[in-house]
Amino acid sequence: MPDKLDTSLTPFDRLYPEQQQVLKDALDVAYFRIGEKIIRAGEICSQLFIIIKGGVEEISTDGKETYAHYARDDMFDVRAQLESESRHHYIALEDTLCYLLPREIFVNFYQSNAQFAAYFDTNLARRQDLIEEAQRQQNLAEFILTKIDADNIQPCLMVPRDASLKTVTEKMRAQGFDAALVELNPSPQYGIVTRTDLLHAVMLEQQPSDTAVSHVTTTPVISVNKGDFLFNAMIAMTRHKVKRVQVLDSGQVVGMLDLTQVLSLFSTHSHVLTLRIARADNIAELSLAADSQQRLVETLFNNGIHTLFVMELIATVNEQIIEKAFQLIVPADMHNLCCLMVMGSEGRGEQILKTDQDNALIIQDGVNWPDCPRVMEQLTQTLQQLGYPLCPGNVMVNNPKWVKTQSEWLHTISQCCQQGTEASMMDLAILADSHAVAGNQALLAPLQIHLHQQLAEKELLLSTFTRPALRFSVPLTLFGKIKSGKQGVDIKRGGIFPIVHGVRALALEYAIKDNNTFDRINRLEQHKVLESITASNLSEALKLFIKIRLRQQLNHQAGGQNQPLNISHLSRTERDLLRHSLHVVKKFKEWLGYHYQIRD
Repeated sequence: MPDKLDTSLTPFDRLYPEQQQVLKDALDVAYFRIGEKIIRAGEICSQLFIIIKGGVEEISTDGKETYAHYARDDMFDVRAQLESESRHHYIALEDTLCYLLPREIFVNFYQSNAQFAAYFDTNLARRQDLIEEAQRQQNLAEFILTKIDADNIQPCLMVPRDASLKTVTEKMRAQGFDAALVELNPSPQYGIVTRTDLLHAVMLEQQPSDTAVSHVTTTPVISVNKGDFLFNAMIAMTRHKVKRVQVLDSGQVVGMLDLTQVLSLFSTHSHVLTLRIARADNIAELSLAADSQQRLVETLFNNGIHTLFVMELIATVNEQIIEKAFQLIVPADMHNLCCLMVMGSEGRGEQILKTDQDNALIIQDGVNWPDCPRVMEQLTQTLQQLGYPLCPGNVMVNNPKWVKTQSEWLHTISQCCQQGTEASMMDLAILADSHAVAGNQALLAPLQIHLHQQLAEKELLLSTFTRPALRFSVPLTLFGKIKSGKQGVDIKRGGIFPIVHGVRALALEYAIKDNNTFDRINRLEQHKVLESITASNLSEALKLFIKIRLRQQLNHQAGGQNQPLNISHLSRTERDLLRHSLHVVKKFKEWLGYHYQIRD
């Protein structure tokens, strides 16, 4: 019996161990010559074929339409295992060797193992969830072994035992702490007092504000050591029913950990980064914080955290970095008189690694700011220093085109709609993803309202607006396989852009205010513009494209953001999902062309 089938591959890794053994025992091997018809349409298909080597073509009964090509590790005809008869012909494109799995065994696996059956569901979301769950389980052990170190230890406030409740409360508020360590005798013993303890002492127990803090202090303070595992700190908190522990280094207190922070560190490792950004007093400190963002992404991604969660978190971190840079560079008296907005993937909240700058400035009407060009040039250079590359299209605040008063922006939007050219529509597409991150954010709302009013239900304008989504071909061959050039697959143009821009057009047509593509898809489903299965498949396809690109960027950072995708680095399962996702894009583009009556 053959024993070389790799049962660690999806979907066979979903089988129980005893089922995997049944699988191996039941397999047979068959050889087919080039041109041989392996399955005929209308025939009962009594076995599932798994290609060992060679290639197979699936064609219509009249031979005029090719549906797919299958290569090594691919399976066919799965549909016939559940329907008994095959709908199409399957022909060997070359000498081909296959495993044969009896139909009754496959059906038994399908009916008795829900996870195995879910893989064959046509819903892309369910298939992707199975794979992500396996990856999370694989990386859980590594994730748990994060250690307590300088990056995640919180500083702590220490107060003398005779300090008054009023004094301790003032210090905690001034320094942003919600707990303090109280020095006790004999030194160096400590107790702990929390903001809740102080509140209860004064409000419920009616203790005078000059009462010594030692009277409301809790002892002993549970300790953990620097270099220990965060997991052990969480266990200590759970065991002793406390929310905070002190951290010791060679017996000396070096900081604290609280339960909320530990849970945050386990799930995101973002807590320290956001604290560093908030506490940065100059660009040098902000740059150090921004530099650790790459490690945060790698940690999240390598530990199986959901792609959408990573995107949301990194979007928030980016917003904090850019806002802090704005606060440090723009004069304080101008903060409430202008608004910095970001566009592109950053504006949609879909940025993971730092991408090119896409930003603009709105200045309040009537404000005279002669120094604005110099300040905006400094802000652009500062963002570049923080790791945000210059935009090749020059969509940045150091370009006067993207710095206007509110009235000028409103006029620009109207003018672009009147022109109705593809160039003016692309400017509107950029503005459609605007998101305010710093300054007087209320200045952006009138622009967004005006943009939606100008484009909503304007069929001719929206047709011109949508046309770029259909310009780039989906990287699929005529036979339904992934089409890869010498450099690889341009997944950004062929996969991501058609979804993002097509959904953006629909959002404008139906006056949907959300910026994020996934949120827009959900709204379009709620408005009955997209069917539920289409909305789900579009979301999952976009998520997969982003995830695959991110992995390549992390592994091959020298190639840049727009490096073509090398599909040879993908597993069979990922290639299958990618091919499925590209077919989703192809169908969506066809639907867009019909919806907006675009004829090329």
